[in-house]
Amino acid sequence: MKKNTLALAILGAIAAGLTGCNSTTDTTAPVAATATGVTFSATPVPSTDTEYLTTYTKSVATVKYSDGSTKAFPLTYNSLFKNTDQIATVNGTKQAAAQLYDVNMKPLMDPNGDPVISETADANSLLKVGAKMFLVNQWEYDNILANGVQSYKAPNWYSRSPMEMSLSSINQGTDGKLSVTSQQPVNFASVQGGWIFCAGGPTPWNTHMGGEEDYDLYFVPGEKEYSVTTAGLKALTEQYFNNTQQANPYQYGYPVEVAVKEDGTYNVTKHYEMGRGTWELARWAADGRTAIYGDDGAYAGLFMFVGDVPNNPKAGGTIYAAKWNQTSADGTDGGTANITWVKLGSGNYDQIKAWVDKGTTINDIFEFSMTDPALTGSTGFIPTRAGSAQTIWLKLKPGMEQAAAFLETRRYAAYLGATTEFTKGEGVAFNEKDKKMYYAVSYIQTSMLGKDGGPVDDIRIKANAAGATYTFDLAANQKDTKGAAINSNYVATKAYVEPMLLGKPITADAVGNTADVNFIANTDNLFYSEAMRTLFVGEDSGNHVNNYVWAYNVDSKTLTRILSTAAGAEAAGLQIVDNLNGYAYIMSNTQHQGDWIKTQNPDFTKRLKDAAATKFGTNKYGTLNYYLQADVGYLGGMPAISAK
Repeated sequence: MKKNTLALAILGAIAAGLTGCNSTTDTTAPVAATATGVTFSATPVPSTDTEYLTTYTKSVATVKYSDGSTKAFPLTYNSLFKNTDQIATVNGTKQAAAQLYDVNMKPLMDPNGDPVISETADANSLLKVGAKMFLVNQWEYDNILANGVQSYKAPNWYSRSPMEMSLSSINQGTDGKLSVTSQQPVNFASVQGGWIFCAGGPTPWNTHMGGEEDYDLYFVPGEKEYSVTTAGLKALTEQYFNNTQQANPYQYGYPVEVAVKEDGTYNVTKHYEMGRGTWELARWAADGRTAIYGDDGAYAGLFMFVGDVPNNPKAGGTIYAAKWNQTSADGTDGGTANITWVKLGSGNYDQIKAWVDKGTTINDIFEFSMTDPALTGSTGFIPTRAGSAQTIWLKLKPGMEQAAAFLETRRYAAYLGATTEFTKGEGVAFNEKDKKMYYAVSYIQTSMLGKDGGPVDDIRIKANAAGATYTFDLAANQKDTKGAAINSNYVATKAYVEPMLLGKPITADAVGNTADVNFIANTDNLFYSEAMRTLFVGEDSGNHVNNYVWAYNVDSKTLTRILSTAAGAEAAGLQIVDNLNGYAYIMSNTQHQGDWIKTQNPDFTKRLKDAAATKFGTNKYGTLNYYLQADVGYLGGMPAISAK
């Protein structure tokens, strides 16, 4: 869940570059050639201390035009702002961009009297609304206090804090360069605050939707991790609500939408009707009706929402959970499977919100036991694993099907026989032309292995600590496991891993990399560009000293490193905008710099710390500023690309 702030945007083409490179002697007005494709040269891995500690690119984009000509565009990294920049305005007062707030929009302060500022910029949505441009970016969690103590370890502090998003007004220069003209934090009081805003991106209807990655609040009394839930509810109750109300766990863990208006105001919606889980994000297909979720953690599922009305999930829809039917015998190279879908339930926003508002609890939905009730003569219970390695026996109470489907989505999926054995499901992307869907599995481990001790064993894959990006074939006219039609043209039917999208673990090298630096390790953020015919991948790796952003051309099957992030920083916030006023942008943030991997060479780490102290300095506590800062920025250098 590491995530740092780095935004990439492909900018900066001159007018001549937009018309191609071929000359003509025709006296009539020339027809401008359009950019129709792009390939990238590789950014080399870091070789100096400065490169290890810096987010940079050395890639060149070679753009192909409709007239057959090509032109090279060197890419550069540009920072829009840092998390610590005093650019957010609240009640007329300037605050840091990543300042966290309570329900009254009063800044949170730590026990030392310092402001609580997140270092984990995550999702981006660069939006054009009417004639104006906005950036919604979200902050995932608070990683470290100003005194250098990690937040969850700090005395008299909390395991986590309520989180925030930023809404920036953006100016686009005549050269395509972006800058922030004003910024405000998003107020989540109307939806009871936010908890762990992870990945996200733009919707087909031009809003921002981010995942509320509820790692903490779904455990129940008797589970080993229940103390995590009580700590999270304590943080929300005391930090966010100032003890004016008790936090309700069923208020958190949903896709969260921010709809920006041209005047800079906005509406916030938690989509209860899309179900509750540890959502990395919900990625929408072009139909505005079909969304696939990244469900993070172990013993997780693969979920699909099919809306009743395009571009309006609140109107209602149906949630499905995938069943993995393995077709590869030994599970090497990521394994292969046929995918079927279990219907969990249908409902709309008002119906599901009513369940939440009336104070429904898991005790209203299920009878549950941590030991097999059959041992004492009880019947009707089903053993499940959902979100942890602990087996829980469930028995649905009468009339609670809808509440189970939307408030206990993963548990109910396991209860109905769907597969809840995925580990660390992350980013999702759709390839519309080829009818493919890509799904990031950051680590293939624990619940994805055969004979893992769970009550079912659908997934039996060979372990791969560097993970894999799965490709799913999509089809229309599919039926669920009970034979009912699924009203979507984007239903996944087969799963496999293309060779270049499989991580390659190695024995630790000289600096501590335990995965081949020429392949993706621990895939996380995904975004597919239809115009570029390219899948972009950002890493959140415990196996690479520096995380990278990659470009995978789906036609040539070529994988190219296009960005190296500062050591320990995650590449997050990936978004591709193929054409915005003549420029293409690839947004990608970095977060938690200096979160060194466990296998990193100790002497090398000391060398980097010393270099960071010299380069970035320390604060009043002696904490490296390197640890405390993150960038929201973009790569610049390319014209708009048109879909073929």
